[in-house]
Amino acid sequence: MSAAKIIPKNGGRVFVRRKILPLQEKNMRKGLQAPVPKKIPEKLIKFDDLRVDYYYWMRERERPEVRKHLEAENEYFARVTRDVESFRNTLFEELKARLKDEDESVPYRYKDYYYQVRYPKGKEFPVFLRWKTENQKETFFDANIRGAKKDFYQLGALKITPDDTTLAFTEDMQGRRLYEIRFKDLKTGKVYDEVIKNTTGTGVWAQDSRTFFYVVKHPETLRAYRLYKHTLGTAPENDVLIYEETDPEYDIHISKSKSEQFIFLVISANTTTEYRYIFSDRPDMTFRLLKKRIKGVEYYPYHLREDEFLMVTNENAPNYKILKGRLNAKEKEWEVFLPHREETLIEELEIFRDFIALTERNNGLTRLRILSLDKKEDFYIDFPEETYTVYLDINAEINSRKVRYVYNSLTTPASVLEYDVDAKKKEILKEDVVAGGKFDKENYRSLRLWAPGRDGTRIPVSLVWHKKLRLYDNNPLLLYAYGAYGITVDDNFSHNRLSLLDRGFVFAIAHVRGGEYLGRKWYEEGKLLKKKNTFYDFIDAARYLIAENITSPEKLYAMGGSAGGLLMGAVANMAPQLFKGIVAQVPFVDVLTTMLDENIPLTTGEYDEWGNPNEKKYYDYIKSYSPYDNIVAQAYPNILATAGFHDSQVQYWEPAKWVAKLREYNRGDSLILLHTEMNAGHSGVSGRFKSLKDTARDFAFILDLAGKMYEI
Repeated sequence: MSAAKIIPKNGGRVFVRRKILPLQEKNMRKGLQAPVPKKIPEKLIKFDDLRVDYYYWMRERERPEVRKHLEAENEYFARVTRDVESFRNTLFEELKARLKDEDESVPYRYKDYYYQVRYPKGKEFPVFLRWKTENQKETFFDANIRGAKKDFYQLGALKITPDDTTLAFTEDMQGRRLYEIRFKDLKTGKVYDEVIKNTTGTGVWAQDSRTFFYVVKHPETLRAYRLYKHTLGTAPENDVLIYEETDPEYDIHISKSKSEQFIFLVISANTTTEYRYIFSDRPDMTFRLLKKRIKGVEYYPYHLREDEFLMVTNENAPNYKILKGRLNAKEKEWEVFLPHREETLIEELEIFRDFIALTERNNGLTRLRILSLDKKEDFYIDFPEETYTVYLDINAEINSRKVRYVYNSLTTPASVLEYDVDAKKKEILKEDVVAGGKFDKENYRSLRLWAPGRDGTRIPVSLVWHKKLRLYDNNPLLLYAYGAYGITVDDNFSHNRLSLLDRGFVFAIAHVRGGEYLGRKWYEEGKLLKKKNTFYDFIDAARYLIAENITSPEKLYAMGGSAGGLLMGAVANMAPQLFKGIVAQVPFVDVLTTMLDENIPLTTGEYDEWGNPNEKKYYDYIKSYSPYDNIVAQAYPNILATAGFHDSQVQYWEPAKWVAKLREYNRGDSLILLHTEMNAGHSGVSGRFKSLKDTARDFAFILDLAGKMYEI
């Protein structure tokens, strides 16, 4: 790889350009051939509509040809990108170097102990400590010991008994999000013999410090459907079944009030909740219904004191309101504590003894509000930047008069702060550090634009770039979005993103409908029979960035994962000419076939999001955008799709089938690649440092296509 000449450009900007051919050109010169899987027609008929899926056979996980094909795809990926391997490794080391080799969280107090998480030097996993005094620090759990020499390791939850003597810890050893629960004596360090399998990865202790409630997943659908009660020191096969949810659209989980006086059984779908409760000092009590489920109504109870509660609900209040009332009071006896507002969405709420802290979203930005329970005090904490993100941190002590929160922006690393409600002062407890000594936040700029949508909607787009770039000067740009489940992609800082910004890229987030960036209505306008708005918003944002000469089709790249991968698949079909390359991470691209199969994990619980295709109106609408079903003979952009063989959220065969069919129909000379992590699930490989290899892989694909392996 020859070093390069210096090319003055764009009013004096100096780039160091290396002479590297784009991936597809190298591929053509080498004559490498992509794997060609066999085609076996599978007829899929619904509502007299026939679809023929020639790659349906890839769903048979245990079939030898399946693993052989995925390994052939990985080998093809490795061969095609071999010339980029050195750069990919360099990029990985660059990403890794920005993380502090040793790091630790801000300690927080909970009852008699202080707690802290540490990352030891060179270790992949965290270590958990607690102490009553500084000279009595003890490591009560070391995930590095548990995760040593495992292909995959994911720690779930740590739950300590009320008497501080026993730890329940949960672990996933495969990546399928099926967690095992084990118990550890914190006095002796001994791990009990009993192991509880196939759980959701969390649970709660009753106040007797002997009874542990947990939820088990269905063996096929992985739906969280059964609540069990375990007694410490006994065999799990003797555990008592407390509740089973039979409606396949609902999952269950278990939680505990901050006051520790109540244990809640939560039954929920995407847009509906139901709570049942027992008193935590009465583990043999039968769970009582708090408020019956109503389709489309969500409510979330917060215990204040005695039988007094606050309740956040969207009943007749799309952006949520807060009610106040007593446990067994009739609904009409609950009073409005904080009314619904058309322009403001309630997001998080934290209970303290005499006040609440809540985050609200207004015009896309989060605000932190302090409101006393007697309503005599009500104010917002100020933040300095035009676009930023703030969220509540760990606030374990209900009697505290200080609120802990995290602040960051596209250009500012995260800081943990504490606000003194009485003194009206904030204190920075920790500022995140970009290791290596090269980062200076003053080198970066951010901006929020509003792109015109085809239906008159204004689509917010957040951008960040290096100050040496001239924004309106046809730059390489990576456009990112998610757009589902009401999840908002906030304007967070990213250590990893610096590797793009420092190479001349603009990074943009399209806050498309389907998220809640502009409130609950923004979500409702991007789901079910309005799902295409998500795709249209992304395409219209891309066209606006091109029209403003911020980028161009030859320099525009797109990225999204999971439901955001569905977005990538849809725009690849609908507007392939706008993008030079697309990275689709674990993409949900076979929407119609998956949503018709009730035996696949997550299907029935997703009807509120995508619609139930057993109803013809939803069948027709999903079919009209499902990426796999809408591949046509046209020139597609360069595409990298990723998968996890043990993925429980998006099964590996979706991206595998999609890539095979894309290659078959592609009429251009673009590269279409698949890389599958054979020992991982939805989130990729595990480990603090090892997981960066996935990022390096995705960034290297984009950077090589752009010919941008240089520094500003």
